[in-house]
Amino acid sequence: MKIAVVGTGYVGLVTGTCLAETGNNVSCVDVNEQKVEMMKAGKVPIYEPGLDVLFHRNIEQGRLKFTTSLAEAIADAKIIFLALPTPPDGDGAADLSYVLGAAKDIAQLISDYKVVVTKSTVPVGTADKVKAVFAANTKVEVDVVSNPEFLREGVAVEDFMKPDRVVVGTQSEKAQKLMAELYGPYVRQGNPIIFMDERSSELTKYAANSFLATKISFMNEIANLCELVGADVDAVRKGIGSDDRIGKRFLFPGVGYGGSCFPKDVQALAKSADENQYDFKILDAVMEVNEIQKKILSDKVKSYFRGDVKGKKFALWGLAFKPETDDIREAPALYIIDELVKAGASICAFDPEAMPNVKKLLGEQISYADDAYSALTGADALLIVTEWSLFRNPDFDLMEEKLKNKVIFDGRNLYDLQKMIDLGFYYNSIGRKLIQS
Repeated sequence: MKIAVVGTGYVGLVTGTCLAETGNNVSCVDVNEQKVEMMKAGKVPIYEPGLDVLFHRNIEQGRLKFTTSLAEAIADAKIIFLALPTPPDGDGAADLSYVLGAAKDIAQLISDYKVVVTKSTVPVGTADKVKAVFAANTKVEVDVVSNPEFLREGVAVEDFMKPDRVVVGTQSEKAQKLMAELYGPYVRQGNPIIFMDERSSELTKYAANSFLATKISFMNEIANLCELVGADVDAVRKGIGSDDRIGKRFLFPGVGYGGSCFPKDVQALAKSADENQYDFKILDAVMEVNEIQKKILSDKVKSYFRGDVKGKKFALWGLAFKPETDDIREAPALYIIDELVKAGASICAFDPEAMPNVKKLLGEQISYADDAYSALTGADALLIVTEWSLFRNPDFDLMEEKLKNKVIFDGRNLYDLQKMIDLGFYYNSIGRKLIQS
């Protein structure tokens, strides 16, 4: 099948590449000429494990192409995916200008039946708005379909190739048949393609991410309470996670959620509720808790140094909002850095993938280490913000040698408490006993 993907951001590039992997001919279009030339030259513009293998294979075999010409990309396509940014505007609502603008451009170019799929995360009612754009700009038959993505950064290729479920919003039998054909190879193990109306599909994406964000904020609240009452959040997590009504996932406390999805989607769903005169109290609380949690590690640091960190140097491990990605959008590390730098501290950071993106954003406000241990040299304390695997079993003897003080603030609870006692570190984690050397 011939497919066009409009937009080569994280979702668009993964979608286009994985669709090509099952034999489809995919044209990805983007207005960024430099980026398109980069991809034509075989360079993957994002870090996502496993994507490079599929990317290169499908380019070499002629199934994956890149262009800046919308007309060229959609000319023979049966299905056109819109994978465009929907950033929050000033009041938290999703900005649909890119999606609606692309729809208008497509409407003026097509001459035969198309299925146009909104892959971007969009608020309820967007499909109706896209339909209205086509109705106003073309007489060609178009079916507008909602097909939200559920890709987890770091395992996005696996999520696309072997999805838990595929959600498709359409009331057109013709479009449903095409979408079933397209996604058939990905659900051979029996996971469902769930067909529903467009509005339910659009809400499903926001509901899923908001529910997961709620679990994270709830566990962060539990962790904070654990510290006050002398309980261990790891024990509590295991105790409730063994209940299959709750499940084990998204119960790890930390320094708040970040990334491209959760903050934006929770905010957008709350805004949508507000526009419909519904007071979504839970979401307001989730956002408030998360804002507080993103600064909890810097608050712990300030408390330890009695409110004065001016002139102190801190090593920081982890800049990406989660491991196995270079994405720093709404990353808790950025908030922690901001708090400490404003208070007069200096930061030396290390992250396996995200440092180039942070350098573009922060420049020389902080320094960057070539490896994890170099960041520790002369530091008054270590802050762990992202749970990269390479941080899980470090050389503690070398850490002691490099650090000025044996002090660790762990925002991801990576280390065993008894081990930290035996090693003689001051170890302050989230929702667990404070270990004082």
